[in-house]
Amino acid sequence: MASEIYNVIDALSREKGIDPQIVVSAVEDAIVAATRKKEKSQENLKGELDKESGMIRVYAVKSILPSEDDIEDPQLEISLDEAKAIDPNAEVGGEVRFLKSTEGLGRISAQIAKQIIFQKVREAERDTVYNEYIGRVGEVLNATVKRIEGPDVIFDIGRAEARMSKKEQSRLESFSVGERVRAVLVRVDKNSKGPAVVVSRAAPELVQNLFQTEVPEIYDGTVQIRAIAREAGERTKIAVMSRDKDVDAVGACVGMKGMRVQSIIRELRGEKIDIIEYHEDPVTFAEKALQPAKVSRVTVVDQADKHLEVVVDDSQLSLAIGKKGQNVRLAAKLLGWKIDIKSEEEKRQEVEQQMESLTTQQSTPLANVTDLGEALIGKLSEAGISTVEALADMTPEQLEEVPGVGPKTVEKISIAVNNYFSTLETSPAAAVPEAGETAAVEGGAVAEPVAEIAAAEDAATEYAEAVETGQGSEAAAIAGVENAPDADVAEVHTHGEDQPAGAGLVEPELAKPDEESEEELS
Repeated sequence: MASEIYNVIDALSREKGIDPQIVVSAVEDAIVAATRKKEKSQENLKGELDKESGMIRVYAVKSILPSEDDIEDPQLEISLDEAKAIDPNAEVGGEVRFLKSTEGLGRISAQIAKQIIFQKVREAERDTVYNEYIGRVGEVLNATVKRIEGPDVIFDIGRAEARMSKKEQSRLESFSVGERVRAVLVRVDKNSKGPAVVVSRAAPELVQNLFQTEVPEIYDGTVQIRAIAREAGERTKIAVMSRDKDVDAVGACVGMKGMRVQSIIRELRGEKIDIIEYHEDPVTFAEKALQPAKVSRVTVVDQADKHLEVVVDDSQLSLAIGKKGQNVRLAAKLLGWKIDIKSEEEKRQEVEQQMESLTTQQSTPLANVTDLGEALIGKLSEAGISTVEALADMTPEQLEEVPGVGPKTVEKISIAVNNYFSTLETSPAAAVPEAGETAAVEGGAVAEPVAEIAAAEDAATEYAEAVETGQGSEAAAIAGVENAPDADVAEVHTHGEDQPAGAGLVEPELAKPDEESEEELS
């Protein structure tokens, strides 16, 4: 039968959730420390608790050496002959024990023993709590508000206390002592004061757990949650996908008359939730993620860097961006892509600037027009006219203002320029070289590479065609857009069906040659 002291140790172990042997070892170490304090000895002491009688004995342990000549420290070592006098079975390399008296330890020694026992028990309790919760990170726990310390809230989670800092709270929530809530275990820190358990109500895992609880299709795996982007207290976007073609993923999450999602909104104190149908195609997924804004066009800028460009109607720009960039920021988190949002007017101006820059870059030296003659080319160059394009844009009156140029010379210039352009029209290979090549003309002069011009024209054509066909697009992430109008339309937005995209872009007009000037020159 176990002794009374061992029964106390067993009860303490069950209360603290630790192994009884840990408490027994703490008691034995405590009595050894008290004995060493009393004896003021450096002997190797070991304690032993008798489970049946409850007696705690202390022994001095010495190592057995072959002879006395080998002994260096008499307090720790003993010769074989002396050891056999105590224990006939003693052997070299073994140990022999001497019983030490524990009487008269005194109050100070008892206090030392008490401190050691408490310290060992606390350390064991901390290790037990740490080992229990370290493997549960990411799990949703049921917690009770124990106290409030400034901005932090302390929860009772059963075996330990958990802390929730201000940044882990939703701005919509407030707590009172005794209130029961659900929180996500986000971290367990091991420090000198014991394991610090940190919980959160702002983590996306909380929304995921709530949907698993409220939606049976998610719980049984018929509907999967593919991505969640959340800004606690503001808005959450959640992308869902159905594994059964007969089950509508968005409808299952919303529930009859919105009952399922409304219960989640109440749990989150009114936080808005957008439920979006997941798509593997980033363009289609981006279009849905940016709703309620309607997208005109989505273009993959860089597949490797995951970069999208989204074009929306001018009236939809503020809605797509959202309040302080929230809508586009959450869409970007949901997709995992970088998104640039532009209005149709901005995109139109960008294309026009590209076309204009490429048009102005084209220049043909006057030396290419051999009919002008070197003397006339020299006069025109002195007047600042160095390209055929600049010469073709001048009126006869402007040409006559050039020193040494009269009406007959103007007529000669007109004929020479017309002949030059006629030659280009009848020689397509010279006028429009292949992409990546250069156009060579008589006299050894080399025109500019046409690769950039061809690429710009292709981009303009592609842009115009996309506008005409009304290609939809969406999703974007422009962080830090301040003071934009709020994107909130309703508490819950569900986007399970494709939305028609509003286009309305006008194809930019390309620059045309000055027909009036050509008539005057001719």
